[in-house]
Amino acid sequence: MSKPLRRGVSITGIEEFTNIKLGDPVRDAAGMLGVKEALKHGFKEMGVLRSMGALLKMNQKDGFDCPSCAWPDPENRSPVAEYCENGAKALADEATTAKADKNLFKKWSVAELSQLSDYELNKFGRLTEPLVLKPGSNHYEPISWQGAYDLIAQHLKELNAPDEAIFYTSGRSSNEAAFLYGTFARALGTNNLPDCSNMCHESSGVALGETLGIGKGSTVLEDLYEAEVILIAGQNPGTNHPRMMSALEKCKNNGGKVISINPLEESGLVNFKNPQHLSGTIGSGVQMADLHLPVKINQDIPLMKLILKKLATLDSIDHQVFDHAFIEKYTSGYQSFMNDLAQYDEEDLLERCGVSEASINKAVAMLRKSKKIIVCWAMGLTQHKNGVENIREFVNLLLLKGALGKPGAGTCPVRGHSNVQGDRSVGIQHFVDEAMNERIRKHMAFEPPAHKGWDVVESIQAMHEGKAKAFFCLGGNFLMAASDTQYTAEAIEQCELTVQISTKLNRTHLVTGKTALILPTLGRSEKDMNGDTKRYFTVENSMGKVSQSKGILKPATGNLRSEPQIIAEMANTFFDNHPLDWKRLGEDYDLIREYIDKVAKGFEDTSKRSEGHGFYLPNNVRNLDFSMLPEGKAQLTVNKLPEHTLASDEFMLMTMRSHDQFNTTIYGLDDRYRGVYNERRVVFINKEDMKDLGLQKLDIVNLNSTYDGIVRTARKFLIVPYNIPKGNIAAYFPETNVLVPYNHFAERSQTPISKSVKVRIEKIAAAEQRLIDSSELN
Repeated sequence: MSKPLRRGVSITGIEEFTNIKLGDPVRDAAGMLGVKEALKHGFKEMGVLRSMGALLKMNQKDGFDCPSCAWPDPENRSPVAEYCENGAKALADEATTAKADKNLFKKWSVAELSQLSDYELNKFGRLTEPLVLKPGSNHYEPISWQGAYDLIAQHLKELNAPDEAIFYTSGRSSNEAAFLYGTFARALGTNNLPDCSNMCHESSGVALGETLGIGKGSTVLEDLYEAEVILIAGQNPGTNHPRMMSALEKCKNNGGKVISINPLEESGLVNFKNPQHLSGTIGSGVQMADLHLPVKINQDIPLMKLILKKLATLDSIDHQVFDHAFIEKYTSGYQSFMNDLAQYDEEDLLERCGVSEASINKAVAMLRKSKKIIVCWAMGLTQHKNGVENIREFVNLLLLKGALGKPGAGTCPVRGHSNVQGDRSVGIQHFVDEAMNERIRKHMAFEPPAHKGWDVVESIQAMHEGKAKAFFCLGGNFLMAASDTQYTAEAIEQCELTVQISTKLNRTHLVTGKTALILPTLGRSEKDMNGDTKRYFTVENSMGKVSQSKGILKPATGNLRSEPQIIAEMANTFFDNHPLDWKRLGEDYDLIREYIDKVAKGFEDTSKRSEGHGFYLPNNVRNLDFSMLPEGKAQLTVNKLPEHTLASDEFMLMTMRSHDQFNTTIYGLDDRYRGVYNERRVVFINKEDMKDLGLQKLDIVNLNSTYDGIVRTARKFLIVPYNIPKGNIAAYFPETNVLVPYNHFAERSQTPISKSVKVRIEKIAAAEQRLIDSSELN
């Protein structure tokens, strides 16, 4: 039974429709329409001059890193437009001139604010000064920076044990901020360092660590240009990583092939119009995917097993399909893998995956003679009960083909946020790394905790059970990013203190502990000055390259502080005597980088080497060094088929982004690539399923999920017919995160099952439908 939340706040806002309009899905990604949309957002939020000045410096060597996705920058960059539509939207969102100041919070109570949508909350603009929400109060009010630090120190000193504090990190933070944040938590005495990786690519890290010895991808950007075949599985680059389209275009121009594996055929993999080329502005663009495999939700393993069986049959004839020299020298487990593969029935695999045999045979033909193969993936593979196994099965293909450790081949997990990989590289992790602990003892002169901390799932459970008293968020919108929104809200409210280091207002500022603080910070695009000295950060991209990021815009207000400064000043106030000079660390980022070089694995002379193009962190797979694994070899693995026992009236739901959002940040209400305008509360469903259920286009339905006897409901969604496999449906997060049970997650990685949720569709009674203004249903 859901509990009412403190102060009468809502986790959803008012569930109203916003005058939906439907059109045909747009089949061309980017192009001049993308340019128009990018500039429209920038000019509206920032003004023309501020917008153009910032865009010219984004992703440039002497500028700042895009605050959106982690796609790497090419060596030869466009001097005027090294960004995509969604990167421009992210910049406009961060650098907006709108302000969420003290007058806003004086006028609006937290309960009133919570009735607004996430889109409306974001539109209030930049936070301008520290704010406190006191016990029993319904309004945030200003507090001095030192007053905020004193309040934090008081609460931390009242803890019974350090593990009553939790330190969450989003992927937006710099290496310097993340390292200092992790150091503060460990100096306090806890490894409770959950981060956004736990909710997205943790399955990738576990799978790659088990099979290849490193929890990162092995490719560099130039590898995509040389690949013979690129498999894009469970990923929508046109919306989520648009600059990837340029790399795919180069692959295509060099004769490479692209195979898309996804329940939906996404526009970005149909046709790409590169606005930097004449053919992308007045021409027809480039066909991206040579083949689309519309796999059923979470049936990637049956699909891959069928492809591998067919390849194995061909290999048995000429012994030239698999790279047997590579297999013998670099891999372990080949015979066990082949014995397991032989037991599967091809007809059963074909039925499970839902892809036509003709299409599968085309994929086999493309892969048969190819040696340079790259597998790219995102949440469509990771956010399942068997997310780790999904990735391991694709790694099997690469190992059998010898497609690792050479140009044009390898693993490419595409990270969703701009420095989420860097956060982990500099020590944001809840597990114990004894080698890192020894380096902390040696170089930082304090004793780090030697026991495991909590990940995201464990942190939510701990808060819900009253085991945690203080919850810190370094960026992000934790409530709306996590699964099981109601349960997570109840968990957060158990805390005595919640602290958010943020640039803009979001729903996690409204669902709080008994006392709550908002500490406003600089955006990545803004100048970070220490007196007359301009400071810079470093970030790591999705392919392991570390480079500098230097903001160029005047800060939104004069009362903002950088993330490292905020963290250092919190620590300086809390610790009475400590071997680290926290005050100096908050002022001198070179000093932070010196500690990173000594403590974090693979970093060396970071301040110098991060200039210009930057540097790659070590990657054992690129050198075919698997010495850290059993037998010193990469591991071929045996992976079970997914088991989903659906009732006759249940569907498999995948949650996903619209084109007008990045993670939980909603830029607008359109998803033009899928033909939906001015609405987010929609369910994409196969027309045959609509007919079977007696549903019509734009009927209003509730979605219900039932796990462990608990029914969770997402209310009032509009039916939209779409080309999606029968028995599967799709809808946007965070609106449908309420359906994802907190205690169902991927084995070993504990990543929530956000891409394979069993749900029932409940049609709202006709009488209730008539209460909806018919003008909403154009």
